Amino acid sequence: MTLSGKTLFITGASRGIGLAIALRAARDGANVAIAAKTAEPHPKLAGTIYTAAEQVEAAGGKALPLVVDVRDESSVVAAVRQTVERFGGIDICVNNASAISLTSSLETEMKRYDLMQQVNGRGTFLTSRACVPHLRKSANPHVLTLSPPLDLRPAWFAAHLPYTMSKYGMSLVMLGMAEEFRRDGIACNALWPRTAIATAAVEFALGGEPMMRKSRRPEIMADAAHAILTRPSREFTGRFLIDDEVLAETGITDFDQYRCDPTQDLFVDLFVDPEAPRPQGVSLKAAR
Repeated sequence: MTLSGKTLFITGASRGIGLAIALRAARDGANVAIAAKTAEPHPKLAGTIYTAAEQVEAAGGKALPLVVDVRDESSVVAAVRQTVERFGGIDICVNNASAISLTSSLETEMKRYDLMQQVNGRGTFLTSRACVPHLRKSANPHVLTLSPPLDLRPAWFAAHLPYTMSKYGMSLVMLGMAEEFRRDGIACNALWPRTAIATAAVEFALGGEPMMRKSRRPEIMADAAHAILTRPSREFTGRFLIDDEVLAETGITDFDQYRCDPTQDLFVDLFVDPEAPRPQGVSLKAAR
């Protein structure tokens, strides 16, 4: 299966992982609604919904740039309606938009706390909910959320409780909706990277250029998402997936192709057990 002719509604698709997923779908000839807040160039962050749309079109897809705030119900509902009017429906919803602050309880101001809860958990619920009536009409509907496996070890909460709560909230939406919409054939899954991914979030929240060098490129997440979204939705739902495990199941064995700097050891991402078994060929050490 390919995503040719399918319509994807992707939040936070103006840059990073969201854009990478959009471009991978575009190479199949998909339609992509780029739902994000950035309409004007940001002084520190590259990309807007319009530059992303240009890249999608250049890659072979059809794009619809939409200014969307996932915290605002009317904004999301209007964007979903515009997508259906433009492309005739929605086959896939990708919840990629997220807010991050790796701060402790006492260091997290309530304004920042509210932002993470509203964008992450609430935004995922709102966007998925708005898409469901249209997904029900699709032949192979999927909801994919960029959120971690539900590992409730206390260490993940102690380090940055507000952020952890918000990301696990996204995962809980997928856990619940997978069962709620199973009879409708709507697959609801979560995808998370084993290592840090070279995005603005990593650059500005996790350690700057040194951490970027210890990261994989967003394309590994895009390829993993593509592998999930082309699976039969009635047979593949309620899963919490790690990027390289998904790709290993498809027969990919060369994971060094995704490294930003082959001379650097990879940084294991938040919410991933560094001691957990890994697929054959997956090494976190510097490539030799």
